Amino acid sequence: MPSSSAARYKSRVTYWFKTGKYKDIMVMAASLVGFIALWWIASDIANTTYLPNPAQVFEALVESFQGGNPQFGILPMQQNIEASITRFVEGFALAFAVALPVGLLMGYLRFGEDIGRPIVEIFRPIPPIAWVPFFLIILGSFWGPIWTIFLGAFFPILSNIIFGVRSVDPTLLDAAKTLGAKRITIFTKVVLPSTVPFIMAGVTIGVGIAWMCIVAAEMLGAEGGGVGSYIQAENNLSNYPEMFAGMVVIAILGIVTLGIARILEKQVSPWRGKK
Repeated sequence: MPSSSAARYKSRVTYWFKTGKYKDIMVMAASLVGFIALWWIASDIANTTYLPNPAQVFEALVESFQGGNPQFGILPMQQNIEASITRFVEGFALAFAVALPVGLLMGYLRFGEDIGRPIVEIFRPIPPIAWVPFFLIILGSFWGPIWTIFLGAFFPILSNIIFGVRSVDPTLLDAAKTLGAKRITIFTKVVLPSTVPFIMAGVTIGVGIAWMCIVAAEMLGAEGGGVGSYIQAENNLSNYPEMFAGMVVIAILGIVTLGIARILEKQVSPWRGKK
């Protein structure tokens, strides 16, 4: 290992010990081990095929990447993951692209709120999963799941943005007005930066809901496979270890995308004046 790399590694380890971050890692590791242990005990006590133990699920997970079962429409796991990620990215990007300007307008302008709130209040209470059959019939098995994801992620992002705009410190707004700032300048220099944490909070919530919507939409019918389709197919065949393996994959994908959202939040923090 080069000396510079060794120095960076030593510095990082020292930082972990000084800040106590290693304790957090140990607690999380212990929590995960404890969960797996409880799962294994519950599986042994239940003694049923409906609740496989972690070893059986892990074996099924490894085998899922080695090949599918075309006879029953089961694709290799890597193809299902690719299909689900593609739907997630397209649906979530669409939700964010629409929710951001709409939320800013509804939060900043009374006229925007008067126009948008009645429509939002009509559709927000309806669970996104309830739209799946309609979307599959009207939009087909390709666009149907994507629009289900769009609805699932749209409303939490929108609500957090509106709340963020209205939570801007009035003192900052008054100071900007006193200095003669125009309304557009106040929006870009004060309101928008102050809303960033709320935007990221909406993104974080939307990520979790989007993955739930993906599974529901794919289980009911989706073109080109998907992890949800894999779970449903294995459930139909009573292959419960394989079904749980698909659930583990969804959990991992959710954790990864949530981690990406948090990294993005750290990247945009300097833009709003935070270190």
